[in-house]
Amino acid sequence: MSSTACPRALMASWTFSSTARSVPQARHAVRAQLADWDLRHAGEFAELLVSELVTNAVEHARGLVRLSVSAACGRLRCEVEDDSPCLPRPRRARDDEESSRGLCLVHALSSGWGSAPTGHGKVVWFELPVPAAMDA
Repeated sequence: MSSTACPRALMASWTFSSTARSVPQARHAVRAQLADWDLRHAGEFAELLVSELVTNAVEHARGLVRLSVSAACGRLRCEVEDDSPCLPRPRRARDDEESSRGLCLVHALSSGWGSAPTGHGKVVWFELPVPAAMDA
């Protein structure tokens, strides 16, 4: 039985201030990076989900927000790190609420997502499938 090694991962990361203008900056950074990696087809969902995670970080954290993106072995992984120790929990939004749907979108549109504490806050991540041949 032979095992095929996963190709070297493509990686990029950015740091943003904890302000509302960071959300469109993060979307633009992801869109440009995926175009550079020839992964434009994953861009629409990735941009939307990054927007949701960065918005949550901006709303709930005080310090810098770090966005990391990697592609390897047929998956695109996006991670948003902030200084808030509170792990996110999806909740059902009432019909009249204008927010609180972001994590439901992340859950519905990604192939997986989660969160974990870090030494200085937390990281929230999601994954999307990408063709394995295109991520090397």
